[in-house]
Amino acid sequence: MSSYLVSSLVAGAAAGTAVDLSLFPLDTVKTRLQSAQGFWYAGGFRRIYAGITPVIVGSAPTAALFFCSYEATKRGASKIFGPSQKSEPLGHMLAAMVGEVMACLIRVPVEVTKQRTQASQLSSFEVLRGTMRTEGFRGLYRGYRSTVLREIPFSVIQFPLWEFLKGYVQSRQEQDIFAWQSAVCGSVAGAVAAAATTPLDVAKTRIMLAERQSVQARGDVALVLRDIWSREGWKGLFSGVVPRVTWISVGGFIFLGVYEKLKPCPVIT
Repeated sequence: MSSYLVSSLVAGAAAGTAVDLSLFPLDTVKTRLQSAQGFWYAGGFRRIYAGITPVIVGSAPTAALFFCSYEATKRGASKIFGPSQKSEPLGHMLAAMVGEVMACLIRVPVEVTKQRTQASQLSSFEVLRGTMRTEGFRGLYRGYRSTVLREIPFSVIQFPLWEFLKGYVQSRQEQDIFAWQSAVCGSVAGAVAAAATTPLDVAKTRIMLAERQSVQARGDVALVLRDIWSREGWKGLFSGVVPRVTWISVGGFIFLGVYEKLKPCPVIT
């Protein structure tokens, strides 16, 4: 592995851990707002750090795997498509999609354990043990498809927009972009992507929290979205949008700012 990819892995791990730990309470509030049982029955503001253990374990490797895959694919796409301005967004989209598919291999078991803990009175270990006992290893990957279907459009919006905003700022000031400027661009891009993909996030949450034998547990995203729409309308589809946008906007500032600060400039040979 090249030193640049190793640096991307380390930078991504540090950035992901910083965001997930600092903004965890907002994530708990969002999950409980999206829960079918309702915010207060899911726990309200009690045990606001419930589910943080799997996040501590999984945050760094998830973010590291994403950025390692993202940078490798972006560099590969640049060689295939060329460095033209027209092909750059395509390369960024492709890199984001590959990065998310790879990162979800770790993210989904973490999300399943975390969200079930956030919406229950059980510990993370009890949730993990119960999931393995009743659903087996496969249960940890319930919602993999819905998570990927959420993350791909999110990243296809966020990362090309982030790269575009960075390029725009850099061209306006005619010098390299600073880490804090990259962080602001990441915050704006994250907020836009978060708002647009909230219904997919709600569907993912419902699938992960659903009872084992329920229709929602089958993981059919379209069916879950139709059910939410018929029962709850727009309010249901966009439940938790404020904490989600806030979390990802602030998280984007920290995540992409820390990443940009720690990531070295690539050396093209």
